[in-house]
Amino acid sequence: QVQLVESGGGLVQAGGSLRLSCTASGRTFSMYPMGWFRQAPGKEREFVAAISWRGGSTYYGDSVKGRFTISRDNAKNTVYLQMNSLKPEDTAVYYCATRRSPYGGVVYRGDYDYDYWGQGTQVTVSS
Repeated sequence: QVQLVESGGGLVQAGGSLRLSCTASGRTFSMYPMGWFRQAPGKEREFVAAISWRGGSTYYGDSVKGRFTISRDNAKNTVYLQMNSLKPEDTAVYYCATRRSPYGGVVYRGDYDYDYWGQGTQVTVSS
């Protein structure tokens, strides 16, 4: 059974940084693309970032481009989201996700592309 566990959320002032982690278990992590999404109260879930199974390709949502960086450490079964220059509008619950199918030739950006989700970690940015 695939399990994803996020950590690293918290309260930070605007302009600060946080690094989120998502550790996977239940299968061979290195074979699968990973993604990060977020959902703020009253809003739809939003794509944040995605990374290919090898880690060589990444893609970012327009609102975080240039501020956030996704990376993965396959030896640790973990994907990271480094978030810099945080803004109050980044406040949300952040979720990591992965696909049922391995490999893949593209980076996946829709929440419908993902089959397994973590429980989420809260990020709150104060002004």
